[in-house]
Amino acid sequence: MTRKPGLFGRVYNGLILLFLYAPIFVLIVFSFNSTKSRSVWSGFTFDWYRSLIQDSSIMNAFYTTIIIALLSAVIATVAGTFAAVGFYNMRRRWRTPLMHINNIPMMNADIVTGVSLALLFVSLGSALRFNLGFGTLLIAHITFNIPYVVLSVMPKLRQLDSNLVDAACDLGCTWLKAFWKVVVPEIMPGIINGLIIAFTLSVDDFVISYFTAGGNVMTLPMKIFAMTRRRISPEINALSTILFLTVLILLIVINVREAKQEEKQKEKLRRSQG
Repeated sequence: MTRKPGLFGRVYNGLILLFLYAPIFVLIVFSFNSTKSRSVWSGFTFDWYRSLIQDSSIMNAFYTTIIIALLSAVIATVAGTFAAVGFYNMRRRWRTPLMHINNIPMMNADIVTGVSLALLFVSLGSALRFNLGFGTLLIAHITFNIPYVVLSVMPKLRQLDSNLVDAACDLGCTWLKAFWKVVVPEIMPGIINGLIIAFTLSVDDFVISYFTAGGNVMTLPMKIFAMTRRRISPEINALSTILFLTVLILLIVINVREAKQEEKQKEKLRRSQG
């Protein structure tokens, strides 16, 4: 039985959350400030959001971010799902070290991954005659997204009853048809969670994108960094607010989905035991 935190614990947790999120809330509030002041509230306005929409460079960065996030999330989800199925069907002595290798990109510092990929792309580019750009940025995002998809799908594969596939094959299904008709629907919650996580990470990434995008492609996080190097404007507050709310909404969706899946799993256990 878990003990509820006392008054001191609640105050301590509240202070930690305040320390973490107060700067973000200040940023959000002043993105609606009618003047460029970063300390004095002068009135409510949407002008900075309107200027964002009218800024072609910001909109190009936005379109690039969305396209990269969608493409990398979809490709990484497909590749990660098949990788998870492959890992699951391996013998344990092979699966365990390969899963450790799969976890390395998540444990690595982003700057290590970004520099490594940049060096790889530059080396290959000199031999194959291509430059850093949209393609290298997309490959980099797919690379760091795949491990998260694998970890999202693997628990669903472990929960899968292997007798279902055997029963489908006994009833005349080929292995491939049994995979699409039986396995995929059973692991679909994990696939969708992996897709959402991959999309969220791709939208939010800066360090790896910075090293692999080259000079002609820019994402929203890179655009924010470039804007802060010149001057701090309310447009940066507005752009950062949009990014924060996008990631926050996706994380809420992921947590709600996981909570519902846990409830369904508990309900299945109750029915099987009853």
